[in-house]
Amino acid sequence: MSPPPRQLALKLDHAENYAREDFLSGPCNEEALRLIDCWPDWPANAIALVGPEGSGKTHLASIWAADAGARVVSARATTEADLPSALATGALVVEDAAAAADERALFHLINLAREQNAFLLFAARTAPATWPVAIADLRSRLRALPVVTLQAPGDAILRAVLVKLAADRQMTIDEALVNYLASRIERSFAAARTIVVRLDQEALRQRRPVTRVLASELIGGDRRA
Repeated sequence: MSPPPRQLALKLDHAENYAREDFLSGPCNEEALRLIDCWPDWPANAIALVGPEGSGKTHLASIWAADAGARVVSARATTEADLPSALATGALVVEDAAAAADERALFHLINLAREQNAFLLFAARTAPATWPVAIADLRSRLRALPVVTLQAPGDAILRAVLVKLAADRQMTIDEALVNYLASRIERSFAAARTIVVRLDQEALRQRRPVTRVLASELIGGDRRA
């Protein structure tokens, strides 16, 4: 007798909640959160928010964008022609800022924001001083940017993030499963997101509940999910 066909997991979009009340604060991000909360009393009109993938940059930038009425643009797609409209509200989030394709646009953006007393929040994985730029004046401006760095999450935050990510996907996970996952994945928000997505997809595919048994089948003895 042939085995039953495997259930295909549909790739549905699951929006994460980026409201202020959904942000999980702790020692790894408290400095960055204070920066967002103290706007417009920033030490400079342009700030760099730096951290690895999944560290909370997008969530913090979304909180600030809502408060400041900021537009959000991708550094990869920003050109000089876009600058006046991008700064129209007096505040702008530049995502993936280290990957700016147009150095002149980035240089003129910083200058224009200063002239207009507008605010810039650059989100990137690396500090501006390390970005590979050829324009000397741009390098100088980037090195002068105040930088706030997001650190790796502690145990309590990592567990809370796992619960939040599961809730965003309408998944219920118990404390035993949370503890099991937190002790076996890399200590990062990105790893937490990856394992929650994998669990959700595998549970849908197999038509099984999300349990520690399922998690152990996915990650086994490997401590990095």
